[in-house]
Amino acid sequence: MQIDFKTKTLVMGILNVTPDSFSDGGKYSGLEQALIHAGQMIADGVDIIDVGGESTRPGHVQISDEEEIERIVPVIKAIRQQFEILISVDTYKSLVAEAAIAAGAHIINDIWGVKYDPEIAKVAAKWDVPIILMHNRNNVSYSNFQEDVIQDLTESIEFALSAGVPKRNIWLDPGIGFVKSVEQNLQAIRLIERMVEWGYPVLLGSSRKSFIGKILNTKVDGRLEGSLATVCYGITKGCHIVRVHDVKETVRAVRMLDALTGKHPYKEEK
Repeated sequence: MQIDFKTKTLVMGILNVTPDSFSDGGKYSGLEQALIHAGQMIADGVDIIDVGGESTRPGHVQISDEEEIERIVPVIKAIRQQFEILISVDTYKSLVAEAAIAAGAHIINDIWGVKYDPEIAKVAAKWDVPIILMHNRNNVSYSNFQEDVIQDLTESIEFALSAGVPKRNIWLDPGIGFVKSVEQNLQAIRLIERMVEWGYPVLLGSSRKSFIGKILNTKVDGRLEGSLATVCYGITKGCHIVRVHDVKETVRAVRMLDALTGKHPYKEEK
C-alpha cells in the first residue's frame, strides 16, 4: 500500500470503541454509533480512521485480546463495507493486530513501538502493512530527555526492521502524553523536525492531551484551540500525519497550513 505524504498532510480521526476513553468514553462503543461517527469524520474530510478497542488513558485497565478483538473487528468490517477509507488499528497486541488486518484494517498503530509484544512487528511484516512506532517506556528516568527519546525510537526501528518490516512501512510518533511531563511533551513536539530528517513519516498525536489542559487551564472539552496550535506547529516542522478528535476543525486548519507552506497549493477556479 502506497500512501502519498507529499501533496497534503493526512488527518487521522480517532474512533474509540471503548467505554472508558479519556475524551469520549462510551460515546461510540456501539456499532451503529461507531458507524455514524465514522461517516461524519469522512464527511468532514478525514484521511484515516484509527479504531481502538482498549483505552490507553492513564490508569486504564488492560483487557484481554479476545475482548479487544470482539470490540474492534465488527466495526472495522462494517467501515470497510460502507466506506472507502484507510483504517488503522490502535493496538499493541499482535493477536489483535492480526485480527484487525484480516478484517480489513490497513495500518497498525502501536503505542509501545513493538516493545510490549515484539510479535506485532512480524504481523506487520507478514501482511506488508505500515506500522506506527510510538515512543513509550516503563519509567520516567530520563538522563537527557530528547536524546533518550531518540534512542528509544531507534531501538523500536531496529526491532521492526529485524522482524522483516521494510523501511517504507515504518512510521514514527513522538508519543505525546505518554510518560512525559508538560515540558517534556513540548520538547517531544520540538523533536519532530529532527525525526523527519530520518526519512520516516512522522505522526503527531497531541489532540486534547492533558498537557494542553494544564497550560491553558481547560478541561478535555476546552482543548480544541490548544490542539490546533500543536497541529499547526507540527506541520511547520514537517510532520506528515496528525491524529485528532476534532476532525472538521483540524482538516480546515491543516488544509490552510498546507496552502501556506505550498505543500498543497491553492488553485484559482477559472
